[in-house]
Amino acid sequence: MMINEIYSDGVSEITVTGSIIRIDLMSLSPSERDHANNPKPVVRQRIIMPADAFANAADLMQKVVQGLIESGAIRPGETAPGAHDPVPLGAPRPARNTSPNFS
Repeated sequence: MMINEIYSDGVSEITVTGSIIRIDLMSLSPSERDHANNPKPVVRQRIIMPADAFANAADLMQKVVQGLIESGAIRPGETAPGAHDPVPLGAPRPARNTSPNFS
């Protein structure tokens, strides 16, 4: 059985419409650049789920984060290289060129 895998550089937007949640996954464009010559984030996939499934997923992700902290894989308050400070719900995340594939 084949499982499709999706890579994402991050979440560009989360939209709530009633009890439906839409999560836009983005990746950095290899060809489109912003004014600072950084790759632009481009929406590649969308996950659509009911609010209760979103809440369960968020709870599961928080447990995984806690496990990563406890194992020493990440430190509380530390961001990964190229990660950005949190942005308000629905606001697009700025992209920063950290990939050796973009020069």
